[in-house]
Amino acid sequence: MASWQRQMWILWAGVLLCSSSYTMVIPLLPLFLPELGVSDSSLYWWAGVVQSSAFLVGAVMAPLWGAMADKYGKRKMIIRAGLSLAVVYAMISLVHNPWELVGIRLLHGLVGGFVPASMAIVASIAPEERLGWSLGTMQAASMSGGIMGPLIGGLLSNAFGQRLSFVVAGSFILLATLAVVFFVSEGKAPPKEVAASTPKKTARSDYWSVLHNRQLLNLLLLLLLFQLSYNMVQPLLTLHIADLQGGVQDVAATAGFVLSLVGIAGILASPQWGKLGEQRGHLRVLIVCLIASGCVISLQYFVHSLWLFTVVQFVFGLFLAGIVPVVNTLVVRSTDQTFRGRSFGLTTSANQTGSLLGPLIGGGLGKFVGIEWLFVMTGTLLVAAGATVALRSFTERTASVQSNSERTAQ
Repeated sequence: MASWQRQMWILWAGVLLCSSSYTMVIPLLPLFLPELGVSDSSLYWWAGVVQSSAFLVGAVMAPLWGAMADKYGKRKMIIRAGLSLAVVYAMISLVHNPWELVGIRLLHGLVGGFVPASMAIVASIAPEERLGWSLGTMQAASMSGGIMGPLIGGLLSNAFGQRLSFVVAGSFILLATLAVVFFVSEGKAPPKEVAASTPKKTARSDYWSVLHNRQLLNLLLLLLLFQLSYNMVQPLLTLHIADLQGGVQDVAATAGFVLSLVGIAGILASPQWGKLGEQRGHLRVLIVCLIASGCVISLQYFVHSLWLFTVVQFVFGLFLAGIVPVVNTLVVRSTDQTFRGRSFGLTTSANQTGSLLGPLIGGGLGKFVGIEWLFVMTGTLLVAAGATVALRSFTERTASVQSNSERTAQ
């Protein structure tokens, strides 16, 4: 096995454990709120606030952590984030009211950065021709954690209560961090002449670079819209599953199983979408995944049985799995290697901003229109995003053909 592949698989395992720890805790937090004294009338609102609070800080901090990764090393940022997150997850087990939970979620957003720093290392060491497959495989690790986390968290919650699952989540991320400490190296730095010729960047210049890189800016806006639409329904899914099941008894285990199916779909589909993007074009794959995922999730409006809801979630996950790795690949190819950590910091910021706005919008609207209409709104936004990318791509190709024709005629 080549050195870069060995590093990638170790980071794959780390991202798997990191994502598992996250999904053991966050998707099931709405079920934890009644234990903290939240009434049924304000449950949707608190679910949205708890989900969004970490993203409020994370959206601001992600570019800073990305810049520090480029300056001090991506491996150091992984270790910093992992140790901090282990403490944060353990602290959630000690809260006694919803405000304390919101405070710890804000701290959660402050110290994050394990996954984007891991992605940045892989993007730096993978050969150009294997970049799409590598990032797709790393996305599959994140999706795999989406399987393990809800299942383990749901089973632990039913058997021992949710507080123990928070401690186990902290142990998972600590194990992932130790794997990076002992088995991962930073990889080759860019040549000295390249580093010397690259001007030093500040946070302001990073944003200025984005504004002048039209392709990168469009990709960041697309990520923001995608996360906004996707997270409109995510905080409410466990409550919706409880309604479909007919009660809250054993709902944590049921929700864990259903939500894990998106992760199973991601394992199957993410590397294949990355490989297909290398063969057929990443933009084409992105358009298909956006439009298809939007159409599929809109079908949940008509679903009123738990088994059919589960099937549709799995199909939705198959198309969902292609969006983020393809966008990450396009981001990498639109920036140079010295900007790699900051580029993933900016994509994380876009993801966090969308993840901040989505639950707030979904939590507010869910109280008035119901989650069925939120499925339709989410699907509409995804289809519109796909159609916009397709139209922009067609327009740019047409302009390029016309320009070449005029140049040939001259």
